[in-house]
Amino acid sequence: MGKRILLILGHPSAASFCGAIAQRYAHAAVQAGHQVRQLALGNLRFDPILREGYQQVQALEADLLDAQADILWAEHLVLIYPIWWGGVPALLKGFFDRVFLPGFAFKYRPGKAFPDKLLAGRTAHLLVTMDTPPWYFRWVYRMPGLRQVRNTTLLFCGIKPLRTLTFGPVLNASAGQREAWLRRTAAIASL
Repeated sequence: MGKRILLILGHPSAASFCGAIAQRYAHAAVQAGHQVRQLALGNLRFDPILREGYQQVQALEADLLDAQADILWAEHLVLIYPIWWGGVPALLKGFFDRVFLPGFAFKYRPGKAFPDKLLAGRTAHLLVTMDTPPWYFRWVYRMPGLRQVRNTTLLFCGIKPLRTLTFGPVLNASAGQREAWLRRTAAIASL
């Protein structure tokens, strides 16, 4: 039986190479018998700024309530995003800030140093594009845009990252190289 997969496109434009990755993943996953829902963050209507931090409750827009329902529905999340300035795009960071809230994604308890992981039992794939050579991003920059999402967002909430694919440098990649990356995407989606 297939998995329930939520694909989250963290690039603001669905016409980007990240958008092509999302479409290839979704197609291959459906072909493999999985159920797939997609969130293109650039199409959602929400304020990406957590205006008062956690000092005051900021009402969730309808698109974010739907996103939370999709996350709860999903057994597996797929995050597709570019690395910009070493990290995630502001839109994706704003999505995390607004959606992965206390009481939904995690919960602190008195006397405990670490919170309960309310999204435990889910897994994730990260498919990440960059214009920096991936080896340089790993060994020189130390992968801040990957470590942040894997460790201090997903694992913090109980979501276990299974696999990360990095594609780059994308800027001057040939059509053949891009197609090879899309084939890698389809292969991981078929599992």
